[in-house]
Amino acid sequence: MKKIAREEVVQNALIENYEKYYRLAYGLVRSEADALDIVQESAYKAIMKSESLRTEEFVDTWICRIVINEANAFFRKKRDLPDVSEMNLSTEDTYTDIDLARAIDSLEPKEREIVILRYFEDKKIEEIAVIMNEKVGTVKSRLYRCMEKLRVRLEG
Repeated sequence: MKKIAREEVVQNALIENYEKYYRLAYGLVRSEADALDIVQESAYKAIMKSESLRTEEFVDTWICRIVINEANAFFRKKRDLPDVSEMNLSTEDTYTDIDLARAIDSLEPKEREIVILRYFEDKKIEEIAVIMNEKVGTVKSRLYRCMEKLRVRLEG
């Protein structure tokens, strides 16, 4: 794949899936403005690094990984986790159940990523494994433990 062709593939994926990347970023940072910044920075990096895309069919997974990395960089810069009390509950992308939102926020960042990718972005376990650079079995066991933690927190 030529550099120009790769760049076009990345640009097309960004245009077609922009809302999905925004939802992913928003699910991780819980702030509309920060999510928009993360997606914008991710799009810039994806276009600039398009020559490193090896296979066209994995462009979506590759961009999702960039969005997650940018969200993690955001948290490293901020040095604090999102505060549930700052959630804007009037936007379309929020949870309808505040208890669920709090329970998800209480998970570790990697656990939260798995839950968001699986249940809010409808990614398959295999896709999540590729995005997170983990083995499928590791993702399955983390997801199982996350769901158990959420069940306990929501029942308790």
